Amino acid sequence: MTANRIKGGLIDRTRSLRFQFDGTVYEGHPGDTLASALLANGVRLMGRSFKYHRPRGPISAGSEEPNALVELRAGARREPNTRATVVELFDGLTADSQNRWPSLRFDALAVNDRLSNFFAAGFYYKTFMWPAAFWEKLYEPIIRRAAGLGSLSRQDDPDSYDKGFVHCDLLVIGAGPAGLMAALTAGRGGARVILADEDFRMGGRLNAESFGIGGRSGAEWADKAVAELRSLPNVRLMPRCTVLGAMDHGIYAAVERVSDHLPEPLPGKPRQVLWRIYSRRAILAGGATERPIAFENNDRPGIMLAGALRAYANRWGVAVGRSAAVFTNNDDGLRTAADLEARGIPCRVIDSRKGEEVIDTSGRLGLTSITIRGPKGIQTIRCDALGVSGGWNPNVNITSHHRSRPVWNEAIAAFVPGRDGPQGLAAAGAAAGRLSTHGALESGAARAEEALVDLGFTAPKRSLPEAEDAPIAITPKWYVHGGTGRAWIDPQNDVTVKDVKLAHQENYVSVEHLKRYTTLGMATDQGKTGNVLGLAIMAELTGKPIPETGTTIYRPPYTPVAMGALGGRARGQEFKPRRLTPSHKWASEQGAVFVEVGYWLRSQWLPKPGETHWRESVDREVLTTRRSVGICDVTTLGKIDIQGTDAGAFLDKVYANTFSTLAVGKCRYGLMLREDGIVYDDGTTARLGPNEYVMTTTTANAVLVFRNLEFARQCLYPDMDVQLISTTEAWAQYSIAGPNARNLLQKIVDQDISDAALPYMGCKDVTVCGGLRARIFRISFSGELAYEIAVPTRYGDALIRELVAQGAEFDAVVYGTEALGVMRVEKGHVAGNELNGQSTALNMGLGKMVSRKKDSIGMVLAQRDGLTDPGGYRLVGVRPVDPARGLTAGSHFLEPGAAAVAANDLGWLTSVVHSPHLGHSIALGYLKGGEARQGQRLRAANLLAGTEVEVEIVSPHFFDPEGARLHG
Repeated sequence: MTANRIKGGLIDRTRSLRFQFDGTVYEGHPGDTLASALLANGVRLMGRSFKYHRPRGPISAGSEEPNALVELRAGARREPNTRATVVELFDGLTADSQNRWPSLRFDALAVNDRLSNFFAAGFYYKTFMWPAAFWEKLYEPIIRRAAGLGSLSRQDDPDSYDKGFVHCDLLVIGAGPAGLMAALTAGRGGARVILADEDFRMGGRLNAESFGIGGRSGAEWADKAVAELRSLPNVRLMPRCTVLGAMDHGIYAAVERVSDHLPEPLPGKPRQVLWRIYSRRAILAGGATERPIAFENNDRPGIMLAGALRAYANRWGVAVGRSAAVFTNNDDGLRTAADLEARGIPCRVIDSRKGEEVIDTSGRLGLTSITIRGPKGIQTIRCDALGVSGGWNPNVNITSHHRSRPVWNEAIAAFVPGRDGPQGLAAAGAAAGRLSTHGALESGAARAEEALVDLGFTAPKRSLPEAEDAPIAITPKWYVHGGTGRAWIDPQNDVTVKDVKLAHQENYVSVEHLKRYTTLGMATDQGKTGNVLGLAIMAELTGKPIPETGTTIYRPPYTPVAMGALGGRARGQEFKPRRLTPSHKWASEQGAVFVEVGYWLRSQWLPKPGETHWRESVDREVLTTRRSVGICDVTTLGKIDIQGTDAGAFLDKVYANTFSTLAVGKCRYGLMLREDGIVYDDGTTARLGPNEYVMTTTTANAVLVFRNLEFARQCLYPDMDVQLISTTEAWAQYSIAGPNARNLLQKIVDQDISDAALPYMGCKDVTVCGGLRARIFRISFSGELAYEIAVPTRYGDALIRELVAQGAEFDAVVYGTEALGVMRVEKGHVAGNELNGQSTALNMGLGKMVSRKKDSIGMVLAQRDGLTDPGGYRLVGVRPVDPARGLTAGSHFLEPGAAAVAANDLGWLTSVVHSPHLGHSIALGYLKGGEARQGQRLRAANLLAGTEVEVEIVSPHFFDPEGARLHG
């Protein structure tokens, strides 16, 4: 038997679990937490405080714990800042203390405690203000090295995380008496219920108390309630699941710790799951958190909240000390003393309501004695455990997540939820200020009945078990007056009563200023035990009542969340969704090299045997396409069907140029402007019928364009008869370009596609391969005779194979995005590099496309003086004077002899490629007054790459400037 283990508790004593803490091996039992197991082994010292490195042990038994933070596990799975009070013990667990050097017992940085007078509240603000020159080289590095408590492994996390979505009629947050009663009521009434609780054993405080419910112990009643709920098909139990926050529309975020209680996750299982819970109604039954009373040296290991002292004895069978005392201002503290006495642990009660108070303690690494002041004077008594009870604060956190401010309740001397919390959320039990067991049961049932009625269910007949209903008897006491030492309020951040007094003295009396000036409540526990204490002391100092002094409000998450849980599966190859084109399988078989383009994987180039450099492959693809025919998968382009009697008029609004006059069976190139007149997308739109258009967008902006169109349809032009649907995934689309493009397509298209039947910029519905419906568009991005043909996506793989087979006669080549880029630069077509979020139609040489004959989004602001400057940036072509020199994208234009400074900057190169036809690098760029500079020689300097090349400014149309080839 371990040193401090006593009889009773809810642990499984038939099995022993071995674990390590700071290299020492200990034993515990299933049902233990790391904290309870360490306390059972006589280990009270578990950590050091952040600023002063003072010895610290646990003060709680739950998620509110500010002190007992450890590094859990080893290697790549090391997890810093884990609360020992909620870590479920498992065999082989490894934990280490943190924020100490060289060891927990002998911490050299405890010298900070001796220098505490220099580190008072506001220290950082006052010290690091001067001299200003010291900030970057001295102050900031020191602060960054001191920041943080634990350390990361700096290795890839080997575990997986996931995200899930679940729906319910009623979400019950917390499985104490109120939560269990609410879930039973709603479950019996037929509603779909989710009961989520952060503990691995449901029952809440019932597992930590000695009183009974309905003729059973509290734990037994909770077990029976859980068993009934588990039997109901409409109820889902989610233990080890913390609800983090209330979002909009009844949505709640929650993290389920699926595998944290195991050495490593089971095969195929995630470590944690981030749930998005959609609820029609919700009940917060999260209980309450006990708060301390501040007095000198109240932070020694062995001093904890009285309810925690009771919980360790009743739930885990652990005596925190062999002789105990309880300092209380309410009757709940007396319950702790009675339970300890019943388990054979002598306990002295110090009741502030009788004029008694603890004024000091002693013990270097743990409590050994306390000093009491009372009617009989001052006396010192020996004890190694002290429970402190200053009252209970309802856990109102989640009710504040929509900016609702808690309301002060004088009867319990605590804040309770305000009336303007998240819609559909009601509080029950201790979270609502009902601190008795009967009150918790009654309010849980009542809130569930109200939810059932609201949702159209019939509430079952109420049946409440007998339970204690003791009145709240509390006389508030926040701190012990008259001391000269330090009394701790926020033990993790080392905030003391003196710090609050200093904040008052320096006029930081607002609760928001108090929080930031002293760092009160800014630790990992969010001030769950200390916030009310600090603001109550400030209220006393200012002479204002607590309600007038106010309180800060909480924000998500309720407890710290692992970054892995927030990321879910979005890491490595799954960092973002990966979408595959219809030709992906075929391209993989050919050994294609792929590149990420937005969410898509596209073929970058397709090497042939014997090609050892990517340029060889790209040059071959370009030359073969321009000589004969090339095939490219362009499915990734956004496709939006636009229909309705006002479809043409609607397009006139969203495009800078006119589309309502477009003839049926024709396509037109268009520009879209932001409200400020800047171009954000371009593409072609085809008119397939009188009231039917098909818009094509760039790959990168497919989602953005559709979202903007929906906004315009719903908000800007709601009276227009127009409907939109994204069909990007519905159609597999291929570009067929080159002199033999028509010859190849005529072999698979069932209809006539001659120049007369399908002229340049024409479009129509066709069938291919003997009857498969398709669409064909005669448009060109390469400057060649070109078409785009689309078939339903499920036929995309078959179509690429058929095109390649039929194209063998013409030596057809499949080309990737690199060749596509080369050909578009050779023709002077703009793309993503030119659509950089600051370019206008005028910059691109397309100013005439912005029609002033109609109203359209961005048209007016596109005419601003700054955007129409005749000497502004214009699109130009660039070639090196020495063909052997390469160009670098991002290089800036400079006059010959001009210094490479911003004042002399004339523009920059946007896109650079190697043209196999010209035999050297070519580029597009934006140049001030570019239209008038053709033929001039400038310098293209890139200070980052360390390059400078003499260049000649030419037309952006390097290849076939007359456009004869695209007309076939």
